Amino acid sequence: MKAHAVRVALFAAVSVATLGLAFAQDPAPATPAPAAAGPGALSDELPVPDAPSITGTAWLVMDHATGQVLAGENVDERVEPASITKVMTSYVIAAEMAAGKISADDDVMMTVNAWRTGGAGTDGSYSGFEVNKTAKLIEMEKGMTVQSGNDAAIALAEHIAGSEEAFASLMNAYAARLGMKDTNFQNATGLSAPEHYSTARDLAKLGSAMARDFPEHYAYNAIKEYTVGPITQRNRNVLLWRDQSVDGIKTGHHSGAGYCLMASAKRGDQRLVSVVMGSTSEAQRATDSQALLNWGFRFYETHQLYAAEEVVATQKVWKGQANEISLGVAEPLLVSMQRGKYSKLQPSMDVPRTLVAPLEKGQAVGKVRVMLDGKLVAEAPLVALEAVPEAGFFKRLWHELLMWWQSL
Repeated sequence: MKAHAVRVALFAAVSVATLGLAFAQDPAPATPAPAAAGPGALSDELPVPDAPSITGTAWLVMDHATGQVLAGENVDERVEPASITKVMTSYVIAAEMAAGKISADDDVMMTVNAWRTGGAGTDGSYSGFEVNKTAKLIEMEKGMTVQSGNDAAIALAEHIAGSEEAFASLMNAYAARLGMKDTNFQNATGLSAPEHYSTARDLAKLGSAMARDFPEHYAYNAIKEYTVGPITQRNRNVLLWRDQSVDGIKTGHHSGAGYCLMASAKRGDQRLVSVVMGSTSEAQRATDSQALLNWGFRFYETHQLYAAEEVVATQKVWKGQANEISLGVAEPLLVSMQRGKYSKLQPSMDVPRTLVAPLEKGQAVGKVRVMLDGKLVAEAPLVALEAVPEAGFFKRLWHELLMWWQSL
């Protein structure tokens, strides 16, 4: 009778443990808190209209926080970036300065080569720094950024890397770090060259990275005019005068590239980046860029679904000193979506049915996915938010028995 009672008790214990496991193996992630519907929220019944019709060879509008392309055409087609190239030149300058390799107070020589290749005697834009004289690096950078000075870009490249060719190698190395997979730079100016190309998607990544990584240098793009000696030149980005939310970023033009504009604007907490390549005129590139930004802000919004290290779900752990573990995301999980659709988000988890200690903090153990209308809109690795060391011998043995029983 006693043996029978022991068997019944053991069976009951295993059944309870197994039942608990059944509930623990497929935990639902914490549902993001509902967002308050603002005055611009759309009715669920209203579809988002198509993006504006754009004149150009390639174009897009992208959400800065998520990197999601909201609309675009020929976004991965090779194009000549023209003077938008100088955003990459600025990025390299900012990165090298942050690394302590150069200083804003460096004296930069306007060499004969820089003056002849990119100065007033050429057909391109120039800054006006005097040949064979120096200027502070910060002044030269602003002359390049605001006035789109080819001469300043070349002089800065020579100062930083010894030659423009060597500087282009740096540009390509930084571009690779930023995930610009379809880009190759041959110069610091954007003047036409056989293997100097990029794409609308890559250029949007670059503009977004400039705003994110080096906001001080990015801010130079919002300067409306800049004076070098007796010459005062206006920023060619006319959206700076038309739209107070626009704070960058760069125009470009030559015969092979057409008229180009990478623009960026911030309204509230949301930033968008637009890229228009191969447009037909200065006026058209500005009109199209403004239309894309207005459309993106009107019909899309960005939400943080889960904060970094926020508990998304808990999961049972076998053979560990703790019996469960908290799971979350290492980085904030953001999503760009149509306005008025937040309440329809459907989060789900993909985790192993069995988690066995030891588990390290930060260890990836699955994924959290967020669906909207049957489409994946965001996903991120699920990581352990704390470590779970291995349990002692007897607990491990007991859990081994329970795991065996559960597998029958």
